[in-house]
Amino acid sequence: MQLPQHLRYSTDHEWVAVEGNRARVGITDYAQDALGDVVYVQVPAIGSVVAAGDSFGEVESTKSVSDVYAPVAGTVTAVNDALSASPEALNHDPYGIGWLCEIEMSNPADADSLLDAAAYAALIAG
Repeated sequence: MQLPQHLRYSTDHEWVAVEGNRARVGITDYAQDALGDVVYVQVPAIGSVVAAGDSFGEVESTKSVSDVYAPVAGTVTAVNDALSASPEALNHDPYGIGWLCEIEMSNPADADSLLDAAAYAALIAG
């Protein structure tokens, strides 16, 4: 199971790559593995204002449909449109081509409250 050390993680199994005031968001390798084969991804609309912890999209797999939660608050500035044609990218490369959206954070310090890789590893270990 991949767990990049430079990312931050939510307890809802989203990852965040912080660059300045922007946060690129996706679901973790653990989450995509638990979901199984992803067949549909709903990303938020560009310009959407999201609050940390709010559902802002969903991922549908052959097993279930799961909400995706915003790990930080802010405005959605970019979405991965390629996922509409290739939702399986979430299974193949959740930390690369499988990213969901980018959020311009309203408070960049919010990212500091997310889990580091070691804390997320402990969470998923149970």
